[in-house]
Amino acid sequence: MKVGYIGLGAMGGALARRLLVSRPLTVCDLNMDLMADLEKRGATPSSGPAELARECDIVMLCLPRSANVRSVIFDNGGLIEGLEPGKMIIDQTSGDPAETRAMAAELAKRGIAMLDAPVSGGAKGAEAGTIAVMVGGETGDYEKAVPVFDQISPNHTYCGPIGSGQVLKLINNTISTCNRIALLEGVAVGLKNGIDMETMTTVLNAGGARSKASENLLPVLSEGLPRADFAMALMLKDLNLATQLAIDSGAPMQSGQLARGLLQLSANLLGPDAKIDDIADVIAAQAKTGFPPQT
Repeated sequence: MKVGYIGLGAMGGALARRLLVSRPLTVCDLNMDLMADLEKRGATPSSGPAELARECDIVMLCLPRSANVRSVIFDNGGLIEGLEPGKMIIDQTSGDPAETRAMAAELAKRGIAMLDAPVSGGAKGAEAGTIAVMVGGETGDYEKAVPVFDQISPNHTYCGPIGSGQVLKLINNTISTCNRIALLEGVAVGLKNGIDMETMTTVLNAGGARSKASENLLPVLSEGLPRADFAMALMLKDLNLATQLAIDSGAPMQSGQLARGLLQLSANLLGPDAKIDDIADVIAAQAKTGFPPQT
């Protein structure tokens, strides 16, 4: 079973490197430097999506948005020109479940399977083989792809029909963003009352407020270390999708809507190059305090 990977950015590149530990891999990306790095690690470069699809049985994707996925599949020179019945696409993009379902339906008419399999746990988790993978699609297709998922991480879970993985990923990102914002607002109050960052890091991580955000972000802020290299615009995209999904589902998501609004405000203030943890500076400014500067 030959596997190809398209989209070698921060997350896709980490997932591709993880796969290279266990199997040959064909790769493709618009960024030739990223292609060259994977080639040095043993991957086989491809000239484009159509060629990669002709060479591979399973094509994996990790792209910024579902619109990019549609383009790579269906545009001129896209995967569709090289895919044959029986082949499979696994989309690891944090995308739009409705758009993914529509693409899967189009592919099914051609005898091509599709799974959505977004991940949570960061690039470090991907390279370490500990990342969580959320999979949606037909159960038989999932079972066929299990050996590949095993090579990424043992922490893969079948979530239901196509789009289910992406639904759960949007929920995951909304909850984690709410946690991050609540943490930063609380710490800002602590700073205003004379409690130092090191003390808050110790106490909050030992008590009921502990979360992934407190474990990872508080030490970074306390020591002025470089922050997470994840674009704020991409997290805002996910929260836009999540809150719209809640509206379409007739479900309340008040906390998620508030988090989405604060992300939008922060993105407007900080510009397109802002990273997700830069929201700390916006919250600190609102509280008229500040976190230790980055070294």
